[in-house]
Amino acid sequence: MNDKQLAKLIKQNAAKAAAKTSKVRPAKAYDATLPTRDEDDADVERTQMFKEMKKREF
Repeated sequence: MNDKQLAKLIKQNAAKAAAKTSKVRPAKAYDATLPTRDEDDADVERTQMFKEMKKREF
């Protein structure tokens, strides 16, 4: 393989990797038919509390 072919393959692989990362869906959006919930302060506080609880040992 010469340098031109290698450079071409590198460009193609970089383009494929960029295309895969640009289509990432949010983790909580599994079903398009579900209504979206607006996060309020209680939801944010609840998620933080559960994250802390996971870190602790009981």
